[in-house]
Amino acid sequence: MVTPSAGLKFLLKPVSQADPILLRNVLELVCPGDIVWDIGANVGLFAFSAAARAGPSGQVIAFEPDAWLVRLLRRSAMVQPDTSAPVKIVPAAVASEVGLRQFAVASRSRASSALTGYGGTQMGKIREEHTVVALSLTWLTDKLPLPNVIKCDVEGAELEVFSDQCKVFSKLRPVIICEVTAETSERMTLILRKERYRLFDGERPLTREAETTMACWNTIGVPEELYGKYVAAAPRLGRRFTEGGHQH
Repeated sequence: MVTPSAGLKFLLKPVSQADPILLRNVLELVCPGDIVWDIGANVGLFAFSAAARAGPSGQVIAFEPDAWLVRLLRRSAMVQPDTSAPVKIVPAAVASEVGLRQFAVASRSRASSALTGYGGTQMGKIREEHTVVALSLTWLTDKLPLPNVIKCDVEGAELEVFSDQCKVFSKLRPVIICEVTAETSERMTLILRKERYRLFDGERPLTREAETTMACWNTIGVPEELYGKYVAAAPRLGRRFTEGGHQH
């Protein structure tokens, strides 16, 4: 279930063509049986694509603080086929600690909404603010199945999600797909490098040529010990996606 309030692309394009790069990231990084956490799920384009890829033995947990979008996510979750992983919707933000935060709803697109203090010029004016529950990755690791893949799109608050979360990196070692702003790039690079992650530009197919020294807008972080698993498989998946279209 999609809405142009979450992005005009949903009005102008078929859903299968709304974000081909994100769909390629799913193909390259989500495997059958995986557990996936989607932080900042929006309408669930990543979450439900990952569910299709993970299959019935997997699980997807989607975090979204915008109550209006949560209703759409729940409707979509109810109509998923048996061939997809179940998708659990958690109506909460993910931040540096457990607590209550203010959440600003953008006037231009709900995809640009953010915790108060974050977000960019694409937000336009703030339509309204709500108090929302915020959870931390460290807290969540004791409550939920541990993820193989974490996708994070939090409009500039990515340092809150990943800073000082040593338990996550020592216990989980997930693949990370993260939108990183120019302002947080240096610190995100330090965090991921310290935890022995190899960085890739997610705008490009996941090959050795896409490896980068700095976190970029669409950053993929692969634990060093998993480098061969994902990067070796990427060229085949990339060609399959390009040649076969969006149905894969």
